[in-house]
Amino acid sequence: MSDEEHQFESKADAGASKTYPQQAGTIRKSGYIVIKNRACKVVEVSTSKTGKHGHAKCHFVAIDIFNGKKLEDIVPSSHNCDVPHVTRTDYQLIDISEDGFVSLLTENGNTKDDLKLPTDEALLAQIKDGFGEGKDLVVSVMSAMGEEQINALKDIGPK
Repeated sequence: MSDEEHQFESKADAGASKTYPQQAGTIRKSGYIVIKNRACKVVEVSTSKTGKHGHAKCHFVAIDIFNGKKLEDIVPSSHNCDVPHVTRTDYQLIDISEDGFVSLLTENGNTKDDLKLPTDEALLAQIKDGFGEGKDLVVSVMSAMGEEQINALKDIGPK
C-alpha cells in the first residue's frame, strides 16, 4: 500500500516490569515493598481495624535494601502496593580496580565490570582483606528496580 519505511525505536530491556502489584494486606514481615520509589525489606507490619467509614490500614516500616535507610508508609489494606522483583546472584571476584570498581566472573564465563565496591565499611574491609590475601571470594549481588549492589561475601578457599 505505502512505499514508506516505518522506523520503530527499540528499547534495551525486554519490557519486563521492575515491580508487580500485591494487595497491602498480604505483604508480611521480611517481604519486599516499594516505598518512595525505593526497594525496601519490610521489618514491621501493623494493621489497624476498620473505622466507622473506611478501610483497615497497614502501617509498613521497612529498610531500603541498598542504602539501609528506614522508610515508613501507611496504605489501606485492600489497595495494591508495588513489590519489587528482587534477585540475588553470586559471582566470583576476579579483580578490584583502583577506582573502586570490581571485576566479577559470571556463571557463563563472561566478566561483569560495572559494579562498585559496597559502601558498607565492614563488608568493604572483608572484601579488600580477603582479596589481598589471595583468597577465592564469591560475592552476592542483590538487584532490584535497575539497581545492583554487593551485599554479602563467601570465602570458597585459597586459590
